[in-house]
Amino acid sequence: MMPYQPKERRRSEQRNAASRNLDRMSAMQIARLMNREDRKVAAAVGRQLPAIARAVDAIVKAIRNGGRMIYVGAGSSGRMAVLDAAECPPTFGTSPKLVQALIAGGRPAVTGAVEGAEDSPANAKRDLRAKKLARRDVLVGITASGTTPYVLAALKYARKRGATTVAITVNQHTPVARLAKILIAIDVGPEILTGSTRLKAGTSQKMVLNMLSTAAMARLGHVYENLMIDVKPSNQKVSARILRILAEASGKSLSAAEHALRQAGHNMRVALVMLELGVNAQGAKKKLRTAKGGVREALGE
Repeated sequence: MMPYQPKERRRSEQRNAASRNLDRMSAMQIARLMNREDRKVAAAVGRQLPAIARAVDAIVKAIRNGGRMIYVGAGSSGRMAVLDAAECPPTFGTSPKLVQALIAGGRPAVTGAVEGAEDSPANAKRDLRAKKLARRDVLVGITASGTTPYVLAALKYARKRGATTVAITVNQHTPVARLAKILIAIDVGPEILTGSTRLKAGTSQKMVLNMLSTAAMARLGHVYENLMIDVKPSNQKVSARILRILAEASGKSLSAAEHALRQAGHNMRVALVMLELGVNAQGAKKKLRTAKGGVREALGE
């Protein structure tokens, strides 16, 4: 393992030659440059797909064994973690406890900077003790720099507890690499605004978080085909989407989907089995119980 590189040598802190005259560029020049740099992000993430897939498998295994996925981050990284965790219950119908996020500084740090929050290892240990982190959990540490004390301390604590550790960073040869069982190190290169890791680094982290949660939930059966079978009706738009999903999945009309959904007590899985197999709600529930909740299994697919 290569030694830790000091801050001035980290890729995320280097100056981008293409943007040295950023303050003299026109709006179009800046937009064009940022767009050109952003195109590199997906390719950089693509080079980490094997590690991302290993992380997904670890998350699925943990959740099947009664564990949780807990994101830990600071600043922009922490805010993206909070966002991804918050989106899981309405998208996949999961408990808010299943995917959680800790951000250095707590709730105030979601909307503003909390001075010194990311520099406190003690706070990380305190926050994870409050979560009762256990061996069956997966902790995903997110740190663009690879050196954030709050995240490093969280990973160390998780290792001591026997939990699986995953790290997402854009600087491979940093302390975080020595603490994670699975390292996702995305080389996006220097930012156009030197050191502003909310840009390409942040974009890459968001892409990876999308993959981790979506792929894990699909593998856990919260998706039927490519449809959100467990989405929750949080507003009128989503309620209309639910009817479209049922109609699309079953090949039936919107009115038939609406009728089945009412009969199913607004349980999408039950309604879909009713529509596909032509059974009543009681029959559909029995099929799902036998299939341990699996829609494809209940449908005999």
